[in-house]
Amino acid sequence: MSENREEILADFQACTGIEDVGEAIFHLEESNWDLLAAINCVMPQETQTLPSEMDVDVEMIEETKQDPSSPVKSSPDVTVVSCVGSDCPLSFQLPVSVSTDVIPLPSTSQSESSTRLLQFHIHFREKVIQLQLPDTGTVGDLKTLLTAQLGIPTCQQGLEGWKQYPNSDFTTLANLDLPRENILFLTIPNMEDGELSTEDSNIADRLTQSYTLNVHDESHQKKYSLKFLGSKTVLEVKTDVYTLTDIPVRHQVWTGWPSQLKSDRTTLACSGIKYPAHEFTVKRAPFTANSSKDNRKFIVDLADSDNSSVEEFEDASETFTEDDIFVDVETKRMQPLIPNNVEDETAGCIHFADQFTNRYGECHPEFFPGSLDEAVKEACLKPAKDRRLLAVYLHHDGSVLTNVFCTHLLGFESVLQCLNNHFVVWGWDLTHESNKLKFLGSVTRTLGSVAAMTIRNIEVERLPALLIIMRMRSATEIFTVVYGNVGVSELVTSLIQAVDVFTEQQRMEIREEDERAARELVKREQDAAYQESLEADRAKEEAKRHQELMENREKERKEIQRQKVESIKEAHRLEVKSQLPEEPQEDAGNGITKIRFRLPKGECLDRRFQATAPLKVLLDFLVVQGYPPDEYKVICSWPRRDDGRYEMVLG
Repeated sequence: MSENREEILADFQACTGIEDVGEAIFHLEESNWDLLAAINCVMPQETQTLPSEMDVDVEMIEETKQDPSSPVKSSPDVTVVSCVGSDCPLSFQLPVSVSTDVIPLPSTSQSESSTRLLQFHIHFREKVIQLQLPDTGTVGDLKTLLTAQLGIPTCQQGLEGWKQYPNSDFTTLANLDLPRENILFLTIPNMEDGELSTEDSNIADRLTQSYTLNVHDESHQKKYSLKFLGSKTVLEVKTDVYTLTDIPVRHQVWTGWPSQLKSDRTTLACSGIKYPAHEFTVKRAPFTANSSKDNRKFIVDLADSDNSSVEEFEDASETFTEDDIFVDVETKRMQPLIPNNVEDETAGCIHFADQFTNRYGECHPEFFPGSLDEAVKEACLKPAKDRRLLAVYLHHDGSVLTNVFCTHLLGFESVLQCLNNHFVVWGWDLTHESNKLKFLGSVTRTLGSVAAMTIRNIEVERLPALLIIMRMRSATEIFTVVYGNVGVSELVTSLIQAVDVFTEQQRMEIREEDERAARELVKREQDAAYQESLEADRAKEEAKRHQELMENREKERKEIQRQKVESIKEAHRLEVKSQLPEEPQEDAGNGITKIRFRLPKGECLDRRFQATAPLKVLLDFLVVQGYPPDEYKVICSWPRRDDGRYEMVLG
């Protein structure tokens, strides 16, 4: 195998997730080693469009009109659309009433200059359907066009009259060496004269219905309940089962498919299985040495058909086994995102982010490296203007939806932009029961028992899921749950809707917080003014008390001083009293004089003195009566003079 084809094979496996080398080479060979054509043939319809091209649910591919100069019978204008998302179950969902003569289905593997427009005259019953198709399209595209015209599922269509009969519906028209004009005949099995049978007429309805496939894995003793649309092919079902059981498609041994089923390209609606549920068992085919040689021979034959050298296969050991091919790939793919029984939640989240990058590449949201409680605080428990939405991504390796969701939805440009701008993204792996129980415990503590019950009721078949959590009216709650069975458009719509609701709620809460802050500011200012006034009143009261205290102390001092003075005066008065001669008797003779004193208050006081007594006796008498000479003056009324002299004699 040439180096160029080795690169194509590696790219094909990386894009589609097909790890079986033989199966990958088979698909590439069917598409003549055209990488994009092989990817379009293998991947489900809702994942065929590249992320940069999936901006809307309905995308206009081209509008083409019939060339008037063409010899083919003219037909109405045709507008061809392609569906994007999980709501489009069929790759050929076109209005049945549209008459489609031309459908351009581009293939970027060839240049426009080398593309030829092929004309097909398809005879069906008594009419001829005229179609135009570029040679870059496939046989399946031609059948899809016929489905839009006649409503007959592709799996029921048989086209005869090919110049070179195609190997499968994925064969490119350019590889059939067709002329520009082609006449084909459409045959339908079980068709009666005139109309389709009742069973066939119901197939179109069953294509959009959901089938439940109960698959028992005998190799691992596990049971799976899987849901698929009727438009899914048997090969797509087996490929999805491979992601669950690790049994490659070519080593799967099935029990339960109807005996009339001949091709893995048949849809479930046309396979004959029971609706709405059907029972299957699957197991790994026993490995033998012959099967290893057959595999090796198959690869060598493919190399020969491509004019490649087979020398690289000649040295292969006879004991070469399939495990030698897949040992590295299997080890990487089966590495869990979070180890079983993880002890520390933060360490588990960091391990989750690292393993997610190793498994699905760098194109994914930035996961928060902390516990769920820390993620809730980072996103929701902040002021309204700083809050963000919290997106909790729940992973499960047992779901068939996981690979597509991680590679095509979480890596989609609009999804990444929305998550990085408006969300804090936190991831956890529920594959192991111990880690699921640990997560439910964290949810109960952080978000409450209602949120834990909501998560506990999510079925594995609906995982992975995104829990959109926001804080509304002082409560942190789960706003919505986006399950893994959605298309890109639904996921983007759900995220945008959550952002719109959160933005409106955030705007209201910011306004309320601003109003609350303004009220609190006024209250604080009023409280500060009140405290200032209270402190001033307290200062005034304290100054008043201090003034009163000082006055009281001054009064006490003065009183003490007065009492001290009074005591001195009293002592002096008592001393003077003790020295004052007795008042002479009235009948003591002529040497007695009687003196009347008019006191300051208007009272009069009389006393007899010896006429020979000095004036000091009179003054001492006044001192004894409480009128000391240093405070009072003694004045004679007539003639008026100051008699306050001790040397004077009364007589």
